[in-house]
Amino acid sequence: MKRLLFIGDVVGKSGCEFVLSRLHGIKQQYRADIVVINGENSAVGNGVSRQSADILMRAGADVITTGNHAFRRKDSLDIYEENFILRPANYPEGGCVGKGLCILDMGAYSVAVINLMGTTFLDALDNPFAKIDEMLEKIKTPNIFVDFHAEATSEKKAMGYYLDGRVSGVFGTHTHVQTADETILRNGTAYITDAGMTGAEYSCLGVEIKQVINKMRFKMPVRFKEAEGACFLCGICVEFDEKIGKSHKIQRIIIR
Repeated sequence: MKRLLFIGDVVGKSGCEFVLSRLHGIKQQYRADIVVINGENSAVGNGVSRQSADILMRAGADVITTGNHAFRRKDSLDIYEENFILRPANYPEGGCVGKGLCILDMGAYSVAVINLMGTTFLDALDNPFAKIDEMLEKIKTPNIFVDFHAEATSEKKAMGYYLDGRVSGVFGTHTHVQTADETILRNGTAYITDAGMTGAEYSCLGVEIKQVINKMRFKMPVRFKEAEGACFLCGICVEFDEKIGKSHKIQRIIIR
C-alpha cells in the first residue's frame, strides 16, 4: 500500500509559508509517499508565480495543480514548461501553454496526476468528461489521481461517479471550503467534493473579511487583499494499492 497526500488550494504568502513550515512533519505523520498541492492561488493576489511554485516545491510537493487562475501571472507562464506544474487539461489545445498530466516514476510503480476543470459557472472550456475519456485511453498506470477544479458540487459529484473504478482518486478543489463527504466509492475510487484551502483561517476564502462584506453589501469594485492571521491546512490522505490502482482509505485532514 502507498499513500498520497493532497493539499487544497494554497492561498497567498501566508499559505505558502505555512506549507513550508509544516509539510515535512505532516508528510512524516501520514507516511505519505507522494504529495500533490493545488497552488493556483499561491501567488500574492492569486495565480501561481515562479516564486510561489518554488516555495511549494521546496516544501515537498511532487506535483502542483492549478485551475481557473492558472494563467493570471503573465510574467510566470514559463513555469508550465516544468513537467510537475499542471494547468487544467481541458484548456483548448494549440495556443495554450502547459499540460494537464504528469506521470511520476516511483521506481516499482508510477502515478498519473491529472488536472481538470469544470465548466458549470466557470469558463467554457472543452468538455471535461470527454477530455478525461480521451486521456484515460493513453495512460498505462492504474494509479491515477484527478484534481477536478470546479464550482458546482453537482458537477464534482457527477465526475466522481463517472470515474469510479477508472481512477484511484477524484479530489474537488476551487471552492476553498472543505466538505465532509470523503469516501471510497463502490469501485475503489477515493472521493471528496472539496479538499478545502490552506491559508488564513479567519477570512472569507483567504481574503480579508471586511472587503468581501463591503463588496456584497454595496456592489462596488473592491481590490481584494489576502487575509492575515493564524493559518490552517486542509487536505486529504489516500491509501491505495499501487499494483491495481484501487484506493482503500481516505482521511480528511485539517491542521491548525
